[in-house]
Amino acid sequence: MSDVVTLYTGYELNQSTEVLFDLESAGGGGLSDALGLAGFTNLDVVRNPQLGAKPYIARIILHKVIPLGEFAKNPQRNPVTSILRQLPTRRLEFRIGKFGTADYFDLNSVGSDSHLQFMNWVADNNGSYDYAADTRGYTFGAIAEYQDKSWALRFGEMLMPKVANGPDLDFNLRRARAENIELELRPVLHKDRATVLRFLSYVNHANMGSYREAIRAFQSGIDPVPSIEAHRRQGRIKYGFGFNFEHELTETTRVFGRTGWDEGQNESFAYTEVNQSVQLGADWKLKRFHRQSDKIGAAFMTDGISRVHQLYLALGGNGFLLGDGRLNYGRENILETYYTARIWRGVSVSPDLQYIIHPGYNRDRGPVVVPGLRLHLEL
Repeated sequence: MSDVVTLYTGYELNQSTEVLFDLESAGGGGLSDALGLAGFTNLDVVRNPQLGAKPYIARIILHKVIPLGEFAKNPQRNPVTSILRQLPTRRLEFRIGKFGTADYFDLNSVGSDSHLQFMNWVADNNGSYDYAADTRGYTFGAIAEYQDKSWALRFGEMLMPKVANGPDLDFNLRRARAENIELELRPVLHKDRATVLRFLSYVNHANMGSYREAIRAFQSGIDPVPSIEAHRRQGRIKYGFGFNFEHELTETTRVFGRTGWDEGQNESFAYTEVNQSVQLGADWKLKRFHRQSDKIGAAFMTDGISRVHQLYLALGGNGFLLGDGRLNYGRENILETYYTARIWRGVSVSPDLQYIIHPGYNRDRGPVVVPGLRLHLEL
């Protein structure tokens, strides 16, 4: 069971500048303390239950827009990303402060909201995108973005945690940092139907361990068990790529998907233990049944890890999420479906069901059926 309470605040200094400030409290715990699954069942679970539910600053952002045309666009205001009432179609945007990397990169309008859409980690984000974040999912950084009518380009420089899944960030950019770049295309394939394509790449620099060195030390008798933590070195690099799309089929039906890959030789560090990821899904609005705000979604995800990562776990090594003492490898396959029903104004209820095959990439485990129920209050 988990609970997340967020107080969103923002102040518009002028028509092109704003400050966002969010306080948050996250409590509760996941199944097995969020261990044993790469695609964990609840994105809102804090991966370190010792942190507790004490309120913390989730976001504090200075956002500046430089117009390259007239202020003619009325955006959908979002307390996470912007409350500005008008934006030019062509513009430069700059953000600096504390935020979630996934607030701006690898977004998808069908699968990115754990409160009203899918719950699984690898449904709402690309599992192989080891994006910079502390244990709670936030970091400090700066983002520069160019927006035009049919495309956008964004670049971000963020801080990495000092250790894998750690609560403390490393503020020394010379030894630890994360570069993220994403190209977004919005081609017109159908006059009345939106299509978005996103191409992502990232490079993380951090005090990472090497799976190969941990295996070699164990096999030579230096270490009693493979230990990735014993073979960390400052300045190691982890890089990866991702592709993300969404498309409106009809007025009420959308499809989406992601695929991603990372190099898989160095330690999974900030998000989850996935090196290759594929997902495909859809959602349907129930307008024809006179439920204007209700939605049904379904998605299938399949994730894998590199051969050296497999061998590390098979020999008894532990990552920050996985480790059975042995491994009969198989891809972790997940099917998730949900129904979000709006009860009254800002009150929504969402039953959820997940079916997981080979949890933790182990053919000797599962399948597992995980039911869920969410209550969302928005004031």
